[in-house]
Amino acid sequence: MGIYLVVTIQSGLVVMWDQKTSFFISLSPQFQGEVCGLCGNYDGNSKNDFTTRSQETVTDVLEFGNSWKVSSSCSNAQLLSDPCASNRYRAAWSQKQCSIITSATFHSCHAKVDPGPYYDSCVRDSCACDTGGDCECFCTAVAAYAKACSTAGACISWRTPKLCPIFCDYYNSPGGCEWHYKPCGADCMKTCRNPSGNCTKLITHMEGKHVFSMLVKGLVTLLTSHFIKQYFR
Repeated sequence: MGIYLVVTIQSGLVVMWDQKTSFFISLSPQFQGEVCGLCGNYDGNSKNDFTTRSQETVTDVLEFGNSWKVSSSCSNAQLLSDPCASNRYRAAWSQKQCSIITSATFHSCHAKVDPGPYYDSCVRDSCACDTGGDCECFCTAVAAYAKACSTAGACISWRTPKLCPIFCDYYNSPGGCEWHYKPCGADCMKTCRNPSGNCTKLITHMEGKHVFSMLVKGLVTLLTSHFIKQYFR
């Protein structure tokens, strides 16, 4: 769907991956209070999300994270220094680029989703990505805020040919124009793998490449023909 690979693991559990650096997990309310781990326990109380494997609530993120290691042979995660402090030449660039999150571009979303945490994450990630893929880290961070905005009901068209572009024209056949970019595309589509066109409500509107279906084309042609006949008879 769009730029995402969407997998329904079981009823009420969906994972979404952009095949790059974004990964989302969506759970239905039936799992509230029935899960645990790095994503919290989904009980509606964010204050106890840092619960270790031994069911102890802690405040230290490293203690929490390391308690959920899959294997005891894995080394413990270490506290990383502020990437912007260690890469000062990247700090100014990251702050300037990430300011789009707090700019007028996302104005209609600011009241729905607090841009502060997303801006801070964007700056940190953009500073850290200094060995290749730097723009990808920045684009992923902004796309995460745009997705949160879309979920909250604010569709933001923020990509441009010069800013994190998605070139859908590449997928169009010669002389054709079926694939188009949509910032908030359809939340469910009929595909070869989903011929019924039925999707779980956990799947929100996905940005990316969307095809103008032959069914819609046929309907437009039919209505146009009907209108001409009615109008000129």
